[in-house]
Amino acid sequence: MSKLRLINPEKICRGMELGEIPSDRAIIKSALSIAWPSVLESFFVNLAGLVDTIMVGSLGSYAIAAVGLTTQPKFLGLAVFLSMNVAVSSIVARRKGEGNRESANRVVRMVLLVTLLLTALISAVFVIFAGPIVSLVGSQPDTHDYAVEYLRIVMGGSVFSTISLVLNAAQRGAGNTRIAMVTNLISNLVNVVFNYLLIGGNFGFPALGTRGAAIATVLGTVCACALSIASVLHKDGFIYLRSVKGWLADKISIRSLLNVGSSAFVEQICLRIGFLLFSMTVARLGTTELAAHQIGMNMMSMSFAFGDGFSVASITLIGQSLGRRRQDMAKIYGNVCQKTGLLCACVISTVYFLFGKEIFTLFSSEQVILNYGEMIMRILSVILFFQIEQVVLFGCLRGAGDTRFTALISLVSVTCIRPGISWILCYPVGLGLMGAWLGTACDQMVRFLLSFLRFRKGNWTKLKL
Repeated sequence: MSKLRLINPEKICRGMELGEIPSDRAIIKSALSIAWPSVLESFFVNLAGLVDTIMVGSLGSYAIAAVGLTTQPKFLGLAVFLSMNVAVSSIVARRKGEGNRESANRVVRMVLLVTLLLTALISAVFVIFAGPIVSLVGSQPDTHDYAVEYLRIVMGGSVFSTISLVLNAAQRGAGNTRIAMVTNLISNLVNVVFNYLLIGGNFGFPALGTRGAAIATVLGTVCACALSIASVLHKDGFIYLRSVKGWLADKISIRSLLNVGSSAFVEQICLRIGFLLFSMTVARLGTTELAAHQIGMNMMSMSFAFGDGFSVASITLIGQSLGRRRQDMAKIYGNVCQKTGLLCACVISTVYFLFGKEIFTLFSSEQVILNYGEMIMRILSVILFFQIEQVVLFGCLRGAGDTRFTALISLVSVTCIRPGISWILCYPVGLGLMGAWLGTACDQMVRFLLSFLRFRKGNWTKLKL
């Protein structure tokens, strides 16, 4: 009589050849050991953003709206780096599974050089054209100048952020998620401390308002950059940049970088265009609505942290499993990460549904914003189930290198469905801010459904990198 298992490999891997399967305890332990530092890292990154909003909120709703206006332009500028990071994590994880340390380090060195060159170009563009960019996303007279100043400072110092991003992506691919966690934790602590000192002017520091928040953000990324560089200079680490010379990777890895990175870049562009159109739709509703929306997006980011943590675990574990030619373990790890993410969603949803309005009081005392907040948190308590699951599923597909499919989903759902349905519900139907959040719900449901069907089919386990 077979032993009863929480994880059913035969069901999960139906139609696949099974190798030796570790115990349930070993599988869950492997997944959690990689996931929990990434969950904490993402949580603290988003918590710092939340604290930013609370501190900036003390200046008034105009300040929340001004900082919120820069979010999508900033991520659009970082799109190429975020796409390279997906490729780096996937390829490093695959090379770790193959035991090919030299190839992994050559990839990281080459991407680091490309990152420095592209950062110089992109940051210059954003500093010069910050005014038109902020106008494009729907700034109002009371928010425009503050948003322009904030965007110029943050993007002007973006080199520290982009270097840290690529090095942390490499460490995650190698399974060293604790390094990235510590790096970002210290960075965010620095950010919060200087927020306190520079936004309101404490302990003799000047009161710089939104400018102070931007400077604090850059100072935090300086610390992150220094720690990330230090992490790749240890001889005993899998990622050790001094272990190889030269700045070019091998032809196979370059081809894989281009294939995965280009698809991930298309996905990022689709995401950013969709989010930008969505942000412009909300910005037209007015400063108060935009401020309430921005607080809601911060709370959505907090729930995203849990999905993001298990997404990182999926990329690492699936990439390494496929590198060892264990397609069965890749699918099992993906399934375990999904189920664990679902448990997290249940807990967060309950908190948001019961205490949503109370949470909003941390950011604002304006009654109209609190009323919007209660509505947003009720809808968000449902959205986050689909959000967390689709984020984990996307991580599974990216870990295997199936970024073309994730790009296609993003094009259909984020670029078209979210802004399109949101605009219809906001204006022709007349639902206002509620329409924007219902449009977000439609987007998350579509992404979940399509990625779930793709994962279940299993063709992604046969991709080569």
